[in-house]
Amino acid sequence: MKRYLFVLRQPPHQSARVQEVLDQILTTGAFDCPVTLLFLDDGVLQLVGRQTVDNRALKDTAATLGALGIYGVEQLYVERESLAKLGLAMDDLESSLVLQSIPRAAVGELMRGFDIVIAD
Repeated sequence: MKRYLFVLRQPPHQSARVQEVLDQILTTGAFDCPVTLLFLDDGVLQLVGRQTVDNRALKDTAATLGALGIYGVEQLYVERESLAKLGLAMDDLESSLVLQSIPRAAVGELMRGFDIVIAD
């Protein structure tokens, strides 16, 4: 079975693209495909807890992220340098998610471990 890595680089609530990718992730997981997520750059902002949606046309991504475990998506990585650049620490991120922090130098090696890499 093919292993999927979704790379999330977009901030939350900027466009419908984030929700579209999250829907792809849940659909892939629903078919029992191994799915892993990597949050890079502004994508780490999706993990910040207690967010509100200003644009009523967009869904709150927090509910979708909270459902990842139901779909078998349990491997979640966040890149350290992206956190630092945005002035965030692991304690600032959603506490209900089990996140693994990795350095930028390890991202390439992580990506090589997957059959399919999908970037937003």
